[in-house]
Amino acid sequence: MKEDKILIFGGSGSPGLTQGICDYLDVPQGKSEVIRFSEGNLFVRINENVRGRHVYIIQSTGFPANDNFMELLFWIDAFKRASAESVTAIIPYFSYAKGDKKDEPRVSIRARVCADAIQAAGADRVVTLDLHAAQIQGFFRIPVDDLYARPVFCKTVRQMQLTNLIVVSPDAGFIKKAHQYAAAFHCSLAIGDKERTAHDEKARVLEIIGDVEGKTALVVDDFTISGGTLCSIADKLVEQGALAVHVVVTHGVFSEEAMERIECSPIKTVLVTNSVETQPVILGSKIKVVSVAPLFGEAIRRIHNRESISVLFDNP
Repeated sequence: MKEDKILIFGGSGSPGLTQGICDYLDVPQGKSEVIRFSEGNLFVRINENVRGRHVYIIQSTGFPANDNFMELLFWIDAFKRASAESVTAIIPYFSYAKGDKKDEPRVSIRARVCADAIQAAGADRVVTLDLHAAQIQGFFRIPVDDLYARPVFCKTVRQMQLTNLIVVSPDAGFIKKAHQYAAAFHCSLAIGDKERTAHDEKARVLEIIGDVEGKTALVVDDFTISGGTLCSIADKLVEQGALAVHVVVTHGVFSEEAMERIECSPIKTVLVTNSVETQPVILGSKIKVVSVAPLFGEAIRRIHNRESISVLFDNP
């Protein structure tokens, strides 16, 4: 019987992470190519035989989000038409995750539309990282593994040797995950009271609930685009006596104005993963990228060998 080697391909949204995962698993990257035509159309091609194989396609859906998402669908379709036994879509950043509900009249539930499209293209499984809303897993009728960046971040933060730590959730919606960080560091938790009045990626932190005076604040969140919330909460933390402010954010999406805003803020460091590689900006001096290649690599290895991946969710 032919050995069932892991077969990994990378889309144009995740070239560095794909190589990191291949290095972790000690496997060569699958041969493929993407062609972009002048009018914006995409053409994808697999340059090796995948018939009867279990294939893993790694494609984040950051900038440009729609192009990268469409490319993902084309890859899935190409693998199924090439008679792959199964196609697992590794989506480090699921960009439409904020569109998880119908919270006003006449709007689309965008995450559900994306889930339907991924399934219609032929994906057999999805692996992602820190979904904005856990219920998005229920939009799929195929298995979804939503990995946590928390173990990776906790290891890095411990290496920073921060003292008198307090974990800060930027808003009420992130309290549950922030509490898990606080439990990992055996420290207390504070919460930001945030107000958002429009869809303009701008929010205002009204106050901090909790005693942060004389402490090192660690703000935790799943993603940032403009950096506005992070900088606003950092200002409030310093006003209320925090000695220093550090941030961990899983997905550093970063729009054009984000770097200047963060560089001018009291934030000392911003840890992000490499789930997004296609930002339209050069990352500033305060941004530190932590690789999640070993996390995804181990998940792929365990899925491929039909082993449990529950160990990856244990609190560090």
